[in-house]
Amino acid sequence: MSNSIITLSIGFLAQLLFSARILVQWILSERAKRVLSPTLFWVLSLLGSYLFFIYGWLRDDFAIILGQFISYYIYLENLRMKGVWQRLPKVLSIVLLATPIAVVAFVAGNASEFVARFLHNDDVATWLLLFGSTGQVLFTLRFVYQWFYSRRKNESRLPAGFWIISLTGSLLILTYGVIRADIVLIVGQMFGAAAYSRNLWLIAHEVKNS
Repeated sequence: MSNSIITLSIGFLAQLLFSARILVQWILSERAKRVLSPTLFWVLSLLGSYLFFIYGWLRDDFAIILGQFISYYIYLENLRMKGVWQRLPKVLSIVLLATPIAVVAFVAGNASEFVARFLHNDDVATWLLLFGSTGQVLFTLRFVYQWFYSRRKNESRLPAGFWIISLTGSLLILTYGVIRADIVLIVGQMFGAAAYSRNLWLIAHEVKNS
């Protein structure tokens, strides 16, 4: 199942959404000559996260699941700060809020099976699981950093620290993807690393000219 066409299609679609968010942010920032935090960036992030979590589950990949779980509510918070959340249909809002809670409840009810499947996976050595999880946690902490930064500024922003953490985490995940021969991770992170580097250049250029 883990290598089925359906699984790979879900993974590539998720990465396509993640790449699209970076592309949108990249193009708009290039036009403005400064780093922006577009609303569409967060919409695509949420959609991609949903699909990538499913991909991680089908791949029995705890590192991917962990990364998406941490960042999910931060995407929702940025949509709230952008004023999008308040305009969503009530039913959709409830579904989005309840999804992680439902997943936790399911895992709690099947804890032994979850541990055996995801933490004692014969396809992923313990050291590799720890390495991949470290990369995913670091990569996801960029959104925790972004959340605290945006709360202080009282608006959704993507500061330099966000892109530094993004680039570092991306390189770790890319290495993990190469070791696991996961083409979805490899393609997604190669594109991302280039965009993160470009945003750092834009920020440095903006500071230099200010």
